[in-house]
Amino acid sequence: MQRFGEKLRVLRKRRGLTLQELASQLGLTSHSYISAIEFGKKQPSVALVIKVAEMFDVSTDQLLKDYLEVD
Repeated sequence: MQRFGEKLRVLRKRRGLTLQELASQLGLTSHSYISAIEFGKKQPSVALVIKVAEMFDVSTDQLLKDYLEVD
């Protein structure tokens, strides 16, 4: 099972994005928030979950539910 942060890291790396590139594409000024989410130190906002789902063409369920993996 993967948590949101782990899934985000997998999706980001598959796309070949750095933390800074992903943050920029999500409209964030700093990559530290994304890093903290990936390491489970912070929880994402609902708005961020929706942006990530749209960006990577996955459902919010796939991102949030432990029993659904990202393909």
